[in-house]
Amino acid sequence: MNRSPLSSVAAIAAALLTTACPDNTPPDTSAGASASTSASASAAPSTSAAATPNKAFKVQAEAFADVKMLRYRVPGFDELKPKQKELLYYLYEAARSGRDIIYDQKFKHNLLVRRTLEGIIRSPKTDKKGDDYAKLLEYAKLVWFARGIHHDYSSQKFNPAFDKAALAKLIKAADPKLLPLVDEQNKPITVDQLIEKLEPILFDPKVAPKRVDRSKDVDVIKASANNFYEGVTQAEVKAFYKAKKNADPDRPVSHGLNSKLVKEDGKLVEKVWKVGGMYTKAIEKIVFWLEKAVTVAENAKQKDALSKLVTYYKSGDLKDFDAYNIAWVKDTDSRIDVVNGFIETYNDAMGYRATFESVVSIKDLERTKRIATIGGAAQWFEDHSPIDPKHKKDKVVGISAKVITVVTEGGDAAPTTPVGINLPNSGWIRKEHGSKSVFLGNIVDSYEEVSATSGVTQEFSLNKEIAERGKKFGGQGYTLKVDMHEVIGHASGKLEPNVATPKETLQNYASALEEARADLVALYYVMDKKLIDLGVMKSLDVAKAAYDGYIRNGLLVQLARIEPGKDIQQSHMRNRQMVSSWAYEKGKKDKVIERVDKDGKIYFVIRDYDKLRKLWGELLKEVQRIKSTGDFEAGKKLIETYGVNVDQEIHKNVLERYKKLGVKPYSGFIQPVLTPVKTGDKITDVKISYPTDFAQQMLDFSEKYSFLDTYN
Repeated sequence: MNRSPLSSVAAIAAALLTTACPDNTPPDTSAGASASTSASASAAPSTSAAATPNKAFKVQAEAFADVKMLRYRVPGFDELKPKQKELLYYLYEAARSGRDIIYDQKFKHNLLVRRTLEGIIRSPKTDKKGDDYAKLLEYAKLVWFARGIHHDYSSQKFNPAFDKAALAKLIKAADPKLLPLVDEQNKPITVDQLIEKLEPILFDPKVAPKRVDRSKDVDVIKASANNFYEGVTQAEVKAFYKAKKNADPDRPVSHGLNSKLVKEDGKLVEKVWKVGGMYTKAIEKIVFWLEKAVTVAENAKQKDALSKLVTYYKSGDLKDFDAYNIAWVKDTDSRIDVVNGFIETYNDAMGYRATFESVVSIKDLERTKRIATIGGAAQWFEDHSPIDPKHKKDKVVGISAKVITVVTEGGDAAPTTPVGINLPNSGWIRKEHGSKSVFLGNIVDSYEEVSATSGVTQEFSLNKEIAERGKKFGGQGYTLKVDMHEVIGHASGKLEPNVATPKETLQNYASALEEARADLVALYYVMDKKLIDLGVMKSLDVAKAAYDGYIRNGLLVQLARIEPGKDIQQSHMRNRQMVSSWAYEKGKKDKVIERVDKDGKIYFVIRDYDKLRKLWGELLKEVQRIKSTGDFEAGKKLIETYGVNVDQEIHKNVLERYKKLGVKPYSGFIQPVLTPVKTGDKITDVKISYPTDFAQQMLDFSEKYSFLDTYN
């Protein structure tokens, strides 16, 4: 699902959720202009919650460690028809039902850790007044936030603030009935054995140090702690899928997408995630709710898509997944939509296996007008692209673009979320049947509502002129950047004949390069007067604000997310630094971008926007060539040279300035809760509420949706 995450409106554009993009949480959304007010001159006025803020609704609910927890409204929910609300409720339950899966996928011991922490927190015997308990509660919140014991962005294992003795004391004091007293075969163990098992998992820096390790000199399968592989090496994975044959080479299935690859009796075996297979207890619940959704579908196309999704979950056959995606793309008339399944492969360094996620939404009819205008001009953008003509699509088909109001998110889309989505990820389906591009309107509204006082844009802008441009036009520039990234960027270009898919050719660099390609399409065209002609941009000041924000984020602001001394692992962040650093280096002679040191602070300032656009056009041509030809070595060199290493002087400067601002670099969302109103067994209405306590919501979800065993 090419996904776009969020970063400041200076950087918001940096985070695009697309069929290859999940950098979900923004370092900061600092532009003053709300994205909800960035509609074109010809578009209807916004009816979003951000446009008419409700002072009684507090967006930021709480903060802990380096995280702030936000909330989002669902405007228009109460005006929906009862049947539409019922459909949303069933899809909401399907999203919740896969919750345990993402924990298990990210690390095989995550459920053991989570359930131990929750047992301590729930236990009436626990002393909740001590300092050690407070530290454990904060650690639990980090685990809930990241869906596991590894940082959502850096992939580094969290370092608990409490020690082994404190953990042991808290576990021994808890009610043992509330603890997961099982071994890896789910057989009973004692409390002391639980403590002995947990200590190296939590405290030994050599045990599972990174969830995903994309370093160039390691076996990325062995070095990564995720639960996608067991007993296999990177070379074996590559050979296993190279030997896979497709019945139709022009329409390859997404091998490995929905399975764990293990070695049994010396042979590699895929443990498929389906009904009757791995994760069956959770998937059966997902299917139960999807089948109910089928009965209240809005129309025949939506019913067909949901039915095919059920078929796929039951069979585990990736051909059925392709059939579902084709049906889903064809459903463009429904007001309600859902993403549900094993979608994005960012957590697999090899790019094969996908994590569970779900996004349930309502189409925002008014705000969709802007993004639909861009989608309607897709062929013009493809024809005028600076890439090699042989890498252009002759005919861009089936791009459906809309702004959505999110109702709920689950799995790898919550608590951290994308701000844009482009699906399906299959290249041949996109080519033959098209894709859906969406902008998560109410999510961005919430980000923007808490951003006005952050001060990040002002702090990292050299002068008042740049800062004021960011305040006035940053939200609009970001919105257009996301739109162009999702709608045009991920839908552009094609592979040369007989070139394998990017995950096979570009391997652990595929995601970063795909996000770079989509970003470069957006950056190249956001400075084009065509957007003014289309009525989606009022002036080039919007484009300049987008450029300012991208460079500010790519070279400075996003470094606030990196620990001192560490390099960049996350694909979206690698992409943004590579695109920015490459342009800075290539434009040094002409001072296209200039580094300025002033009063102990480092700034990067664009001196020539037109030349920068030209440079990005050249880089787009090269990145598209790399993808179209499967040039692994060139792709590796580009990312490793410009996207991985962190300048320690700049990093220290950024961290010092960010600390003074007091801004939390990561954001997540507490989810709205849907509650059915029944007359007998019949649902007659659905009510929506907005909780404010993150820990309580996580405990409630674990109480209701813990369907998997501790080990699977």
